[in-house]
Amino acid sequence: MIAIARKLKSNLTTAHIFMLSGILVNGGNYVYNLLLGRFLGPEKFADAAVLVTFLLVLSFVAMTFQLVTAKFSVLFEARIFNAFASNMYKKSVITGLFLGFLIVLFSTELQVFFKTSSSNMFVVFGLGIPLYFIMSVNRGIFQGKQQLIALSVTYQAEMLSRLGITLALLYVLQIDPALLVSFGIIASFFCGLIPFKFRNISFQPVNVLNKTQSKLVRNFFIITAFYELTQIIINNSDILLVKHYFESYDAGLYASLALIGRVVYFVAWMFVMLLLPTVVKLQKEGKDTVPILLKYVSYIGGIAATIILGCVLFPEQIIHVLFGEKYLSITPLLWKYALATGIFAISNIFAYYYLSLDKYIPVVLSGIFGMLQVVLVIFFHESLAQVVHVQIIAMVLLLLVQLGFFFFENKNGLLRF
Repeated sequence: MIAIARKLKSNLTTAHIFMLSGILVNGGNYVYNLLLGRFLGPEKFADAAVLVTFLLVLSFVAMTFQLVTAKFSVLFEARIFNAFASNMYKKSVITGLFLGFLIVLFSTELQVFFKTSSSNMFVVFGLGIPLYFIMSVNRGIFQGKQQLIALSVTYQAEMLSRLGITLALLYVLQIDPALLVSFGIIASFFCGLIPFKFRNISFQPVNVLNKTQSKLVRNFFIITAFYELTQIIINNSDILLVKHYFESYDAGLYASLALIGRVVYFVAWMFVMLLLPTVVKLQKEGKDTVPILLKYVSYIGGIAATIILGCVLFPEQIIHVLFGEKYLSITPLLWKYALATGIFAISNIFAYYYLSLDKYIPVVLSGIFGMLQVVLVIFFHESLAQVVHVQIIAMVLLLLVQLGFFFFENKNGLLRF
């Protein structure tokens, strides 16, 4: 037994630990959402789902800072990177304050548009946004430097605190549940700063980048921001539009459907975290990057196929166990939503791969088909089924054009392969 334990320890890399941690984080976030759905019921869960969706939107916006920081932590030497990181922290704070101010300012309008029970939940959420952006730059340093243990800790701290604090507040206090959910979210932002090196922050004006480096950072930041915007549109526009067009009960049902169907996307997220710095490093060393892409695509494709098959064979059991009988009416749509999400997850791997290589056409393609999805939902929302069907159409088209670009870019290499 001791020999086996030693062998496992010797074979267990930090990447393996991060993957295991990612599974726990996604599992914890799933438990968080599932418990909210069971505890609150479809109507109140619809309000909570708006906040959770806002959190996902925020994570994609902040991911721009994380990915930019991660990439240039690989490319820049220590002295240059320290100054660069300091500037990223300052920009993240400014961006967080601006976005938080907008959400607080328009909290009443957000309440009306999304038909929520209160505007205060948006006010509380907006106050915590600057913390999330600081946390994202911190994570970008860990990601780029391949300090995966520290990166795992910050994700675990955020997830565990949000789960524990939110459930405790809902159990103890008898006030608006959505407001309590927002307090739990903002508390998790504080905990997500663990571990954090405060010496990395300096508000003194420092700029050691030359013109070429500054242009490289600016271009990558802009295209990454654009791509994360497409992620926001594709991942979250359907939930927000359904909350606007449908009654709270139906919106709650759809939120539960989205939560179950998106499990493959959240699993794919772990591979994306490892993909970007790996591809940048291989490119820097002059090595072929296609094999690592195909490896990750095969992983995500296999996971997606397994989840979709499970949703086809056991839809009622899955929904009954996860959310309860109140949500069973959404059963026929489960595998279809999982299909749309699985296709998107595979497309997403190609886009992040080319983003790592500073090739931006796949990013533009994602933006085009993200807007197509929004337009289709706006014009075709007579039923929840129709909303899901138009998403499948948009995602199939996106995958086809991403594959077309990949084969065009690698036609010679693939023929040799």
